[in-house]
Amino acid sequence: MLRIVLSQGWYIVCYAHAIYLLNLLLAFLQPKFDPSLQEDLMADEIEEGGEEMGSLPSQRDDEFRPFVRRLPEWQFWLSSTRASLIALFCTFSEAFDVPVYWPILVMYFFVLFVLTMRRQIQHMIKYKYVPFDLGRKARYGASH
Repeated sequence: MLRIVLSQGWYIVCYAHAIYLLNLLLAFLQPKFDPSLQEDLMADEIEEGGEEMGSLPSQRDDEFRPFVRRLPEWQFWLSSTRASLIALFCTFSEAFDVPVYWPILVMYFFVLFVLTMRRQIQHMIKYKYVPFDLGRKARYGASH
């Protein structure tokens, strides 16, 4: 980011890098087994006499199933580091310095970020899963 600001160029490289990182973040926040897709699959399997697949708990008395990410943390960090290095090396080539009006790219990225995160947060609320730890301990039984 500092290289882009100081050199006043390579905005398209920065934009492509930011879109790729947003894609990685969304994959990191999503469960490996999407509950919305599993509802359809389970309905089909139950009709055919099959067994239920593992999914996020949907009712209060369902058993606890841990949150399994679609993109594991290690792969997230590895891919983002690799993408950052590739983007950095692309800024050393004049071929990637395409003249663009950068404020439009920034506004478009923020609109895209807000819309996709709003949809992701609505999905998290609907299926009652939180992909991160809030730092609170679970309490069992009545507290005095």
